[in-house]
Amino acid sequence: MMMNPVVHFNTVTDYNNSCGQETLHPLVSILDLSKCPPREWEAGTTVKMNFGIYAIFLKDVVCGDIRYGRHYYDYQEGTLVFVGPGQVWDVEYETSYYQPHGHVLIFHPDLIKGTSLGKIIHDYKFFSYNTNEALHLSEKERQIVLDCFEKIQFELQQSIDKHSKKLIASNIELFLNYCDRFYDRQFITRDTVNNGIVQKFEDLLNDYFSSGKPQQIGLPSVSWCADELHLSHNYFGDVVKKETGKSAQEYIQQKLIDTAKEKIFTEKSVSEVAYELGFKYPQHFTRLFKQKTGMTPNEYRHLN
Repeated sequence: MMMNPVVHFNTVTDYNNSCGQETLHPLVSILDLSKCPPREWEAGTTVKMNFGIYAIFLKDVVCGDIRYGRHYYDYQEGTLVFVGPGQVWDVEYETSYYQPHGHVLIFHPDLIKGTSLGKIIHDYKFFSYNTNEALHLSEKERQIVLDCFEKIQFELQQSIDKHSKKLIASNIELFLNYCDRFYDRQFITRDTVNNGIVQKFEDLLNDYFSSGKPQQIGLPSVSWCADELHLSHNYFGDVVKKETGKSAQEYIQQKLIDTAKEKIFTEKSVSEVAYELGFKYPQHFTRLFKQKTGMTPNEYRHLN
């Protein structure tokens, strides 16, 4: 039985070579995938791809199912998918021979060191989105993306000079800012889906605090909630913020305080309430309660 192949893309040249394309710039490349040679793998092969570079794929057709972690991408025609350094993809090929279509922008982290983009690259959280979180473009948005790619490609075809790095990085930053806007639009147009996520979040917290889990595993973290809802930490946080105006952590704390207020009016001591909610130390509960309500749990109990 053949082992599933593992491919490492640590440099721009690594990726260009895999596509049979010349490297015009050692730190950045844009490829029209329809001009690359057809890919040939045995049908049913899963290729593990390790990325040490940034990559953004604009696919015009689906040519393989992409899995990141345990989940599949919500990946269809006219979709942008973002990969950051350190990510590993599993790509499942259903056919033994196919011609990819679309475009890919790849760049090495070294390209943006010392640039304005280098200082804010981690603000583009969509590089660590995963399942059901790809960016679905309208035809107009797709054209804007291709226009950005064309500007970068134009620079790559010029002789490298003192302006090259700044112009290329600026155009990548412009492209990513457009993607930020398009994601905001998608959060709105997929409002029903996002409302469903917030409702599931609410239900998850209700179930959590009404069970014995707080005493067993402590306070629910944002990462734990995201994992339970099969979402990446960043995408989950962005959806909750867009829909509620609160960060996911603030939402958890609000639910915690609401639950605490109910428990305070039982015969239990403040310490017992704190332990039931998952706090290791009652004083941490008292501090958070006062921070959120302006009074201690005992003051709240006597006042009401």
